[in-house]
Amino acid sequence: MIVTLIVVCEVGFWVLLAAGLATRYLLKMPRAGMALLLCEPLLEVLLLVVTAIDLKNGADPSWRHGLAAVYIGYTVGHGHRTVKWLDGHAAHRLGGGPPPARPPRYGMARARHEGSVWLGSVVAASVASGLLLLAIWYVGGDGNTDSLRSWIFFAWRAAGIHGLIALSYAIWPKKPPQDDPAAPARDPEKVP
Repeated sequence: MIVTLIVVCEVGFWVLLAAGLATRYLLKMPRAGMALLLCEPLLEVLLLVVTAIDLKNGADPSWRHGLAAVYIGYTVGHGHRTVKWLDGHAAHRLGGGPPPARPPRYGMARARHEGSVWLGSVVAASVASGLLLLAIWYVGGDGNTDSLRSWIFFAWRAAGIHGLIALSYAIWPKKPPQDDPAAPARDPEKVP
């Protein structure tokens, strides 16, 4: 049941997002569209409540409960950025607004961008870990909570890998190609 609810919440996220953006830009009702977009966190609250009820009713803690916590963490850590990105594209395509700003492609500006995205992964791992620790406490010593503990390790391992990738942009910043018009001018005498 929990896995089905996770799928329903994911589908609901995209349905509410599409409905909110369509209401906002196609129907020209920005407040109603914003209200629909603000309903999205309710899906995660529903998932959290159902997961807690499932554990309260005596379900053995399993990978399903861990997946629910990681899903909620991911939504908290990256959901706002996703909605903002799609809202910018909808405003441009449907509302006649300017094209959304693209993330930087080169140098330390790109490294800072990747670092800020990585912070979303840290928030996601923190939220997931907090929820999993609450579930472990809630179940107590009577149940086997090893699967919940393994999800904490999974969440931080994913955040760590993402952190190493983000760090690689700072250590080895990507240089713009020489024929890129947006690239800064180079001194021909200093080019090796």
